[in-house]
Amino acid sequence: MEFERKMDCDNNSNESLLVKRGVEEEENLRDKLWKETKKMWVVAAPAIFTRFSTFGINVITQAFIGHIGATELAGYALVSTVLFRFANGILLGMASALETLCGQAYGAKQFPTLGIYLQRSWLILLMSTFCLVPIFIFAAPILKLLGQEDTIANMAGIIARWLIPIIFSFILSFSCQMFLQAQSKNIIISYLAAFSLTLHIFLSWLLTVKFKFGIPGAMISTILASWLPNVGQIIFITCGSCKDTWNGLSWLAFKDLFPIIKLSLSSGVMLCVELWYNTILVLLTGNLENAEVAIDALSICLNINGWEMMISLGFLAAASVRVSNELGRGSSQAAKFSVIYIVATSFAIGLVLFTVFLFLRGRLAYIFTDSEEVAAAVADLSPLLACSILLNSVQPVLSGVAVGSGRQSIVAYVNIVCYYLVGIPVGVLLGYVYDMQVKGVWLGMLFGTLVQTIVLLIITSRTDWNKQVLIAQRRVNKWFVVEPLQDRQDA
Repeated sequence: MEFERKMDCDNNSNESLLVKRGVEEEENLRDKLWKETKKMWVVAAPAIFTRFSTFGINVITQAFIGHIGATELAGYALVSTVLFRFANGILLGMASALETLCGQAYGAKQFPTLGIYLQRSWLILLMSTFCLVPIFIFAAPILKLLGQEDTIANMAGIIARWLIPIIFSFILSFSCQMFLQAQSKNIIISYLAAFSLTLHIFLSWLLTVKFKFGIPGAMISTILASWLPNVGQIIFITCGSCKDTWNGLSWLAFKDLFPIIKLSLSSGVMLCVELWYNTILVLLTGNLENAEVAIDALSICLNINGWEMMISLGFLAAASVRVSNELGRGSSQAAKFSVIYIVATSFAIGLVLFTVFLFLRGRLAYIFTDSEEVAAAVADLSPLLACSILLNSVQPVLSGVAVGSGRQSIVAYVNIVCYYLVGIPVGVLLGYVYDMQVKGVWLGMLFGTLVQTIVLLIITSRTDWNKQVLIAQRRVNKWFVVEPLQDRQDA
């Protein structure tokens, strides 16, 4: 009896310990989720709002131009989706190297290095922008060479010259955003973006509707809306709000540029091949029957898709910052947990939006056009739009994980193979050979995105995060700079 009583006590004690341990693990997991939620949304919320506002500037411009005329809308859609996206991809991609460098340096608490990285990025982006200017000057003959209709190409050529000041604004815009984002100080960018968006709506109405200035009025408003946030960001960075990470201009920005250029090129290729994917979709559509309606409908769908993409890009930013900060800090488990949590959150939001847009169909088209023919074409493409939204809720976040760990080159190879060796050939086959027109082209592109998402999921799930910590520490130590006091005084 005594033995049985002792056994019962031991069993009760073990059960109590197991229950207590389970409760503690549940509380630890709950605390962990709450902390990660706060850290994620500190970056993701301002990033999403900023991207919404920035993208909204282009959408508002397109909406006002769309009510000027169908040819003007097709011209703007062509140049913004082909040439503007081309330049945007290069500059945003190259600037995203700062996400890796600044994020990991900030996690390692090597704060003075961030300001030097920012200045090096300015130099690299400035050189790249000057190389892009001729594309916009000779836009019309380039687009005609690509097989676009003369009327649409000539209108696109006129609009392209107005976009040159905007691509120069990207130098400060992209680099400052990455710099502030790495420090979780990007809320200021949201305020500036909201102000610019509000001003753009008013000026667009004033110049295009009230005073009937047409294309010049819409583009002047767009240029002002693109440059005003840059002024605010520079004032915020240089006037004491980033005193730990900004110590003034320095000649050190001109030293050791080659490693930064190499990482910037990898980042540029990674993002460019992704953004140009939709560009090729528009170019292929421009060679189909009834090209003007097809381009208008597709550009509207891509704009709606782009709005949702801004949410995913906000999570991309959060994934990049969280992963780079944790790797720089030396915490592999925290980096892994951040990846799982951010991907799951983004996918859940994408699933809700997938359902919403699947049932809205062509109703949103009337925001951009008065044409019933274009609205009907948009309704026909809506199921593909919904599927794109679902895939885009995962794929960009996985790219953000790669950026945070400095593995842009791997994603670049994956993107090239999945998009250009799988997606585009399948799209051409369905669109032209099987005569499915724009739906066939888009189906092929979706298939390429699906393959890419699966490959990135496999790569991310097999990542050795302990190894990534060591790589991050070597990178931070290799490029760590301590600016001499004399240099700071001279600056």
